[in-house]
Amino acid sequence: MLTFPISEYQDRVLKTKQRMAENGVDVLLITDPANMNYLSGYDAWSFYVHQMLVVFIDEEQPYWIGRGQDASAARFTSWLDDNHLFPYADSYVQSTIKHPMDFVCDFLKLKRQDQRAIAVELDAYYFTAQSYLSLVKGLPNATLLDGTNLVNWVRIIKSDQEIAYMRKAATIAEKAMRVAVDTIDEGVRQCDVVAEISHAQISGTADFGGDYPSIVPLLPTGERTSACHLTWSDHVFQQGDPVIIELAGCYKRYHSPLARTVVVGTPTEEMQYISDVVIEGVNTTLDMIKPGVTCEEVERAWSDVIATYDIQKESRIGYSVGLNYPPDWGEHTASLRPGDKTVLEPNMAFHMIPGIWLDHFGIEISESFRVTETGCEVFVDFPRDLYVKPHIRLA
Repeated sequence: MLTFPISEYQDRVLKTKQRMAENGVDVLLITDPANMNYLSGYDAWSFYVHQMLVVFIDEEQPYWIGRGQDASAARFTSWLDDNHLFPYADSYVQSTIKHPMDFVCDFLKLKRQDQRAIAVELDAYYFTAQSYLSLVKGLPNATLLDGTNLVNWVRIIKSDQEIAYMRKAATIAEKAMRVAVDTIDEGVRQCDVVAEISHAQISGTADFGGDYPSIVPLLPTGERTSACHLTWSDHVFQQGDPVIIELAGCYKRYHSPLARTVVVGTPTEEMQYISDVVIEGVNTTLDMIKPGVTCEEVERAWSDVIATYDIQKESRIGYSVGLNYPPDWGEHTASLRPGDKTVLEPNMAFHMIPGIWLDHFGIEISESFRVTETGCEVFVDFPRDLYVKPHIRLA
């Protein structure tokens, strides 16, 4: 069963072709799993081998190219017909003699596309240096262009169905966060808390289950909260430990990230002070978001708040979010930071994570939201607070 109607996939392909035409691209080679999914529906844990979606500007359907044993997954999950599935033999997999991009070159020659302007996602996670070298060698008459993020920018404005999936992901995120806050306590192992979080993420609700998120739960603890991207250990929580929880609900590959901070025992005055600053900044910033505002203006609203407390934050405070695969749930397009003049439009979605990380601890309180016609809609219903164990406020 397809995740979306075929007409929605066709509309996405059409918009992609329009961007191709604007950039002088005749053929687009897509290796980003999220972009492959977005245009075709293809969904499998097969991105550890080379795979690709090929869009010809003058053909209706894209072509899927992948490992032979994954062709059935393309039949099960995509809207493409069998004439648009081109599997390669297993002898290409992790071979030192030939490369899957050699197969791609032969395919393009077969289709008489090898002398056209061909764009490649040069900065995609799963497109390797060897892939590029193989294409250069195999397509001497082509004009190779950089197609990085071309499809990503089509994805930035969501359909109503995509937003509906993100709302379901948010329900899962809310459940997982409640489990996390309830489970963290003195003497409990970090790994056991993450096990409970992961169970909540995958089991979802009684009405719908969850998908695997693109990022594992992040759980820096104690002084390690000053390093925001740490995961977990098998150590137990101790009195006075701050704990940052960053996770996401995921439904049909659509994400709704969420972060909160818990303190085991009594927070220090500095912890409470920084959390109050973060909460004020988040609330103020969310209140000003609406269509027509730029990304840099959103960041400036946050910076103006924390500046009154003589605090600065150099990193961006958010990014567009939605459909994705490991290792990241961000879309790699608009960022909430100085210099990003992207204008917000309805049904854009962002994860705003304006944490403050000091040398000895950090505080994260984040929200995922969509831009509405008049403002913004926060996806989850989870109080913005510094949660204190054993006295937890979840009203």
